[in-house]
Amino acid sequence: MSRMVTLQQRVALGLFLASTLFAVCTVHAAAALPAGWNKLTSLFDSAMAQDHMVGGSIALVRDGKIVAHREFGLADRTAGTRVTADTIFHWASNTKTLNAIGVMQLRDRGLLSLDQPITRYVPELRRVHNAYGSMDAITIAMLLSHTAGFQDSTWPYKQGVSWEPFEPTRWEQLVAMMPYQEIGFAPGSRFSYSNPAWIYLAHMVEALTDDPWEYYIQKNIFSPLGMSRSFFNTTPPNLTAQRSHSYGVRKDAAGNLVVDDYGAEFDPGVTIPNGGWNAPLADVATYIGFLTGTNHALDESVLEHSTLEEMWQPRVTVDWDGDSKPASQPVQKMGLGFFLNERGGHRIVGHTGGQNGYSTFYYCDPATGLGVIGAINTGNGARDAGARSAFGILHEQALKVFE
Repeated sequence: MSRMVTLQQRVALGLFLASTLFAVCTVHAAAALPAGWNKLTSLFDSAMAQDHMVGGSIALVRDGKIVAHREFGLADRTAGTRVTADTIFHWASNTKTLNAIGVMQLRDRGLLSLDQPITRYVPELRRVHNAYGSMDAITIAMLLSHTAGFQDSTWPYKQGVSWEPFEPTRWEQLVAMMPYQEIGFAPGSRFSYSNPAWIYLAHMVEALTDDPWEYYIQKNIFSPLGMSRSFFNTTPPNLTAQRSHSYGVRKDAAGNLVVDDYGAEFDPGVTIPNGGWNAPLADVATYIGFLTGTNHALDESVLEHSTLEEMWQPRVTVDWDGDSKPASQPVQKMGLGFFLNERGGHRIVGHTGGQNGYSTFYYCDPATGLGVIGAINTGNGARDAGARSAFGILHEQALKVFE
């Protein structure tokens, strides 16, 4: 038998060592942990290793504080930097819930209403082809609930060559593309996930406040809630040591596994409002505390809980590509910016995200203050057909924590 060690074997060995050396589970509270959390931690290491993930973290939250957490692997593979409780991940589409809260803040201040047409604030959208009627019939609420009919991907003409930007870099690029886009179905008639819709909402926020969207969120959500390590785009110098790299797993021409390091920084361009939030899990826990009303006076100063309750009312059943989930799987609903699930007779709210190798989620129960957070820094494009992703396994089990 050959004693040669293939690159695939070396990758597998390295990831196994990462799981055995760098998997750390910490519990901060004496109270009994939910059985579903114990099951989640038991799945964590094996799911991450089997899917060739470089690093990740999960946390259990009560009343805005992390009470238990588990880390796996590496934040920087080259430097050998392990994932810790302070590691900063990219939260991708979880950013949309921040955007939705910003819109509702402006609604509550009397600056807009949800039934107004988005073209009132983004008149450029009248250039989009709409076979179902006037673009003026598409409301702000439709964008918030993914029912407006806009496309999913932001950059439909990308060829995947090295010189192309990660995403469009300027608003003018999106405007120039609008005459070449169309509304995909009768607005308001069904769910269809759309990234560009959230850029349009952010443009509206900027038009109403004269603040850049990132600054508006920093000033009206991050700062008052004390989320001091949350940021957009390039990492502040004082946080660079905590920032995780992102990775991609692929097969080379010989069929061996290769792990590509995408680095710690990338430019989401104009798409930051639909996926630009960076933070450690502790800041996401603080955000969950706000959603669940941990600090009533402070939370109400950011957004009244009655408005959050309005956002958590189901608007549409979630389906993907027009196909609903099988009857055997729980039905998921969409509110205003939040996905809604039911577990154990309780309404569970949250979101997921995936971008540039990162996969993330958070869920919480507003009635009990319980929450679960997860972040992974690796995308696997070499997964065998039918094999489940670590992210799929973990975020499905995360919802079972609430049962």
